[in-house]
Amino acid sequence: MIPKKYIIEIATSDFATTQSAVVGGADRIELCANLAEGGTTPSFATIKKCRESFAVSLYPIIRPRGGDFLYTKDEFDIMLQDVKLCRQLGCDGVVIGLLNRDGTIDIVRTSALIEAAYPLGVTFHRAFDRCKDPFAALEILIEIGCERILTSGQEPSVVDGVDLVSELNKKADERIIIMPGSGVRKENIKMLAERTGCVEFHSSLRGKEPSKMGFIHPAFNDSGESYLNNAIDPDGVNDLRTALD
Repeated sequence: MIPKKYIIEIATSDFATTQSAVVGGADRIELCANLAEGGTTPSFATIKKCRESFAVSLYPIIRPRGGDFLYTKDEFDIMLQDVKLCRQLGCDGVVIGLLNRDGTIDIVRTSALIEAAYPLGVTFHRAFDRCKDPFAALEILIEIGCERILTSGQEPSVVDGVDLVSELNKKADERIIIMPGSGVRKENIKMLAERTGCVEFHSSLRGKEPSKMGFIHPAFNDSGESYLNNAIDPDGVNDLRTALD
């Protein structure tokens, strides 16, 4: 029996965390800004610098703001332009997610972004976990050409949604990749692989590290916003793969 080839995707929040994830052995990067809001589109310069610096597969998220996944025409226009920029910069794919007011997939505009991205791959992110009927959404995303779905099984943590993820992966039947995410850690990734049959896994491994500033203004001494930076421990990325193997 040929052993499975597992793929580890890490969500990063800037150039430094991307560099750490790559050093740790990430197979793919979901490049974001503002991970505390679930991730928004990183700047053009950040995408460009990461593309120039790292050979790893690079998928920027295309999300103009935090909050829900019901977008105005102006917001969609922004998303469309960002997709085109990612294609021009030589990214490997993009990460998108758009819903209608009634909790169904926004087929028309999702299809337009997939078309604009071609030949880049397209991941539909955890907007999927807010849709009304995950199995109907699964078939729609297969039909319109999405490459994969990032999902926690419609629960805040994938550990609680593992049964639905397993059902989705069976229904997908290799027509689309189902990628568990949200709460994936070294302590549970092996269980998730065994319970779901999935081979791609998404984790943010969000951490903080103290600022290297020599001068700390006394009024902001306890301010995490001022003196704590986003960080990813490269060993933490490697630990995910070790736990799978």
